[in-house]
Amino acid sequence: MEQAFVYVVPFMGIIGLIVMAIKSAWVTKQDAGDANMVELAGHIAKGAMAFLRAEWRVLTYFVIIAGIILGWSGTLIETSSPVIAVSFVIGAFFSALAGYIGMNIATKANVRTTQAAKTSLKNALNVSFTGGSVMGLGVAGLAVLGMGSLFILFYNVYVVSTGADVNGLEMSKALEVLAGFSLGAESIALFARVGGGIYTKAADVGADLVGKVEAGIPEDDVRNPATIADNVGDNVGDVAGMGADLFGSYVATILASMVLGREIVSADNFGGIAPVLLPLVIAGLGLLFSVVGTLFVKIKTDNDSVQAALNKGNWYSIILTVIASYFVIDYMFPEGDLVMIREGSPSFTKMGVFGAVFLGLIVGALMSIITEYYTAIGKKPVNSIVQQSSTGHATNIIAGLAVGMQSTVLPIIVLAAGIYGSFLFAGLYGVAIAAAGMMATTAMQLAIDAFGPIADNAGGIAEMSGLPKEVRERTDILDAVGNTTAATGKGFAIASAALTALALFAAYVGLAGINTIDIYKADVLAGLFIGAMIPFIFSSLAIAAVGRAAMDMVNEVRRQFKEIPGIMEYKAKPEYEKCVEISTAASIREMIPPGAIALISPIIVGFAFGPEVLGGMLAGITVSGVMMGIFQNNAGGAWDNAKKSFEKGVEINGKMEYKGSEAHKASVTGDTVGDPFKDTSGPSMNILIKLTSIVALIIAPHISEGDGHGHAKVEQEIIKEIKVETNKELVSIEELKVD
Repeated sequence: MEQAFVYVVPFMGIIGLIVMAIKSAWVTKQDAGDANMVELAGHIAKGAMAFLRAEWRVLTYFVIIAGIILGWSGTLIETSSPVIAVSFVIGAFFSALAGYIGMNIATKANVRTTQAAKTSLKNALNVSFTGGSVMGLGVAGLAVLGMGSLFILFYNVYVVSTGADVNGLEMSKALEVLAGFSLGAESIALFARVGGGIYTKAADVGADLVGKVEAGIPEDDVRNPATIADNVGDNVGDVAGMGADLFGSYVATILASMVLGREIVSADNFGGIAPVLLPLVIAGLGLLFSVVGTLFVKIKTDNDSVQAALNKGNWYSIILTVIASYFVIDYMFPEGDLVMIREGSPSFTKMGVFGAVFLGLIVGALMSIITEYYTAIGKKPVNSIVQQSSTGHATNIIAGLAVGMQSTVLPIIVLAAGIYGSFLFAGLYGVAIAAAGMMATTAMQLAIDAFGPIADNAGGIAEMSGLPKEVRERTDILDAVGNTTAATGKGFAIASAALTALALFAAYVGLAGINTIDIYKADVLAGLFIGAMIPFIFSSLAIAAVGRAAMDMVNEVRRQFKEIPGIMEYKAKPEYEKCVEISTAASIREMIPPGAIALISPIIVGFAFGPEVLGGMLAGITVSGVMMGIFQNNAGGAWDNAKKSFEKGVEINGKMEYKGSEAHKASVTGDTVGDPFKDTSGPSMNILIKLTSIVALIIAPHISEGDGHGHAKVEQEIIKEIKVETNKELVSIEELKVD
């Protein structure tokens, strides 16, 4: 029974995918509206697929070349294998598939949400959230199925078939090969997120600057040549890019916990693999309870709070996952102390492991609450930006920057407390499993996140179709909540990146054969500064790319207004496809440099200066990247909702201000500045942090100090000593005398 338990993991992934298929079929059956609406939705879907095909063509070359290099490197050391290339390709494929699933359902759900909004907000939420849940369940289902199936395969091939020790080099080899899956997922995620982010913001900024500011026409007006590209961008950036992003983050978090779990000696009924298996089981449980959570996201009337309904579903999934985790950990882990085979690591109990999982879920929930406070309409931070919009564009920008910087304080305190607390519960494994606990309900988090872009698209279709005002008002309510949930989702992802990076960092130190990273050393301190710089140059490249692409878009929109007579009078149709082509070409061209920095910098530093300097660089990237991610995500989200506050009117200095006022125009400028912050550069920070750590983990055995196997010999001696039993209890680490 216990030995077969491992097969439950991919089965849970299959259940998630089956529910996803059922929900997808339900969305597809909903009414898509009149012929004009269907035609507009068709343009959006066609443009989105054109981008994905162009992106996939470029990434196919990358995957082939990287796979060949990985396969060759797998022949050089004992703890790897050429099979790592196959694992890498599968991870890349699953990541791309996760993005496609999200984009495919989003381009169907958008127009159906518009049609549903004709009747009620309740129906519009039902369609848009169900579309989002398809993406969430697809991403989590693929991750659980992929990681679970590959682990079973590699575990049986490298460990079971050879009769090897589950804490030995063979298990390390199995997990090193499995790391290829995570590397493939994160690599595609980075390019998808950056490329999609450049696309969507180039179109959005171009459409806003010429359409709303210069021409004075409403957002998503059918006369704006960039409006189709703008709506396409919502899908390729906020949906496909986000799907690949969360898939990669989910997988990296599970991997980090599994790698550290290999270092725990556990006299359990699962052959000693309970610490390695637990992250997969928690991910599967989180997937199933996310399905349950989606059932509670409902409103009864148009006056009910959409945010409250989403929060209710989220809390149900979190609470159920916590309860189930307690019983699963109690079942899987033995009584008594658990000991890591790493010198100086504290012993802990199975209840310490549960405490870390519980703490991870609490940290994730707190990060969402804090982010919601800083980005939601009606809250003090957003209102401060609204008030300062009355004195012009500059004061709006100043207020937004201040809010973004201030918003780093509480999340960092929560993260620091989470890291320290989870370490007290279960050492370094506790930090890793806390991240796994936080990411357990990714399916629900992503469903909440993905419904926003669908609602945004629905509003665009309503505007372009000339539907009654109340339809757009309903979609705007969903869109405004979606801006907040998108920001909370990004805050959630960056928090998981911090915990996961620390776990990957700890695993890297072990594989690299080093005990400490001494910043008193000049070269290590230099590496720390280089690492802290990388998120800044990465952000610079991403934001500058948006600026360049937006300039091309602005010039094209101006050209069409000038050269195509009758656009403003609805007598001529704009050349939408020209703007789609500009965004596609620019995003594919501009996504390469930021991606290259993330992939190549750890390789150069590691091989040129050694593992300790690379460790310093990873620490710099993690700390700097977390700060940059929180700042940019929250500043952009606050700017966006400050602009949307003018939809219903805001009181400034005793006077009501609405769309079209000077204060509103200042808020549009702030939103335009915030767009690349929150949708291109900011959300890429968590991928940058994890990707550089995974690259370092994979090259660690190649640059390891000493015999090339880290502390392999010492580990084997420690394992032998720990497995000496006295009265059925493991000898504590303090009693070991290992030379």
